Amino acid sequence: MDIKERASKIKLLAFDVDGVMTDGSITYDENGIEYKTFNAKDGHGLAKMAKSGFITAIITGRNNGTVDRRATDLRVTEVYQGVKNKLPILEAIMQKYELDFSQVAYMGDDEPDICILEKVSIAACPSDAVKRVQNTCNFISSKEGGKGAVRELCDLVFDSSKEQ
Repeated sequence: MDIKERASKIKLLAFDVDGVMTDGSITYDENGIEYKTFNAKDGHGLAKMAKSGFITAIITGRNNGTVDRRATDLRVTEVYQGVKNKLPILEAIMQKYELDFSQVAYMGDDEPDICILEKVSIAACPSDAVKRVQNTCNFISSKEGGKGAVRELCDLVFDSSKEQ
């Protein structure tokens, strides 16, 4: 099955945050408050997916209020932070919406994401993901994390769903 055919079946798009929705930088101020910078084009892609009826999810290992704010702004359906083992969370989301792995796309960039990437229909990563992740993926964005990779996956799925 080619990537566009896989994309046409996707109902759920899930994403890691650091290195996917951001460039992977973690910035602290002198009070220890963590800051993240998100890409507006990625945000438009995610908002478009939510508005079009797709289920969107964030599953990340870190905890940060900025992620909650961004997820609210973009109408992300499911948000899970502080997750060390991501696969059971994804499986719970899938069960909630009665989905199977053939209906799921996930974008990650580092080793904690591999447990999901090995199972989903579209295993995606930014172009600057670690080599082990790239070797697991069937969709490698032409963009780096935090610089349009999320948008590229959203556009692929959105456009493929309209062609069906």
